[in-house]
Amino acid sequence: MKKTLYAAAASLGLAATPALAQDDEVTLQLKWVTQAQFAGYYVALENGYYEDAGLDVTILPGGPDIAPTQVIAGGGADVVVEWMPAALAARENGLPLVNIAQPFASSGMMLTCWGDVGIEEPADLANRTLGVWFFGNEYPFLSWMSQLGIETDGASEGSVEVLKQGFNVDPLLQRQADCISTMTYNEYGQVIDAGVSPEELVTFKYEDQGVATLEDGLYVLEENLEDPAFVDKMARFVAASMKGWKWAEENPEEAAMIVLDYDETGAQSEHHQIRMMGEIAKLTAGSDGTLDPEAYQRTVETLLGGGSDPVIAQEPEGAWTHVITDQALN
Repeated sequence: MKKTLYAAAASLGLAATPALAQDDEVTLQLKWVTQAQFAGYYVALENGYYEDAGLDVTILPGGPDIAPTQVIAGGGADVVVEWMPAALAARENGLPLVNIAQPFASSGMMLTCWGDVGIEEPADLANRTLGVWFFGNEYPFLSWMSQLGIETDGASEGSVEVLKQGFNVDPLLQRQADCISTMTYNEYGQVIDAGVSPEELVTFKYEDQGVATLEDGLYVLEENLEDPAFVDKMARFVAASMKGWKWAEENPEEAAMIVLDYDETGAQSEHHQIRMMGEIAKLTAGSDGTLDPEAYQRTVETLLGGGSDPVIAQEPEGAWTHVITDQALN
């Protein structure tokens, strides 16, 4: 609306008043498709929190062929939602990403197993076929197996056979694997929707195993943090986003409906998004957006300890800052 009024004034040769000045533009690239995993940002947009902060925010959905790190490297976004393993790997490989905020306080990743195959505790995973996501998502699993002393070559006695899992639950439903990777807010629900009862399953949350890595943080390019105007813009963006997240936590069903309104594909269902938002609220609960240094360090140690091919080879430096959240909270 503001842009429309500004254009109309310009066409009439009228001077633009301060009230018609354009907001600062921010482009946010999501890690995945439009869903309740990103509800806080859509709520902030819909409820006018970004506009109140003087921001004109564009939210770009992700997808299987969209890598947030590549988008921001190419100048297609000011800030991206990314998991820390991918962000730290990108930083070590020359793309200086910096975590400026961490809306997700805990991890939603877990291993979901059939309950009728004799798996009751982590030690029982030996000699099993396990579905594991790759592209950086395998490192919490590899670190976990390393801590348990379980090899992942699938050949030696007591090792596990790793099945490279796509982003679906078919390997479990079709009994190709005893366990598969799931998120508490997404794939686990898909298993339940397929007719499997929770009583038929055994789950292991990575958070409980001490090898969870931080997910869904906000990252920018380090060089941009040298610009005071950019820092101010990001502080306003983070403050408005966290306001959106807190509203979504308190109003999960309404937040899910807002997400559905922004889903241009029409692929999401009301039932699934409401359930997803309920689970997402558990992961953002207690977070004011400030990165917990201990959780960061746990993530780094997990990535460094991820077997013979760790995602990062050395301790990162300058990979996060509290400058944005400190300003946002004040």
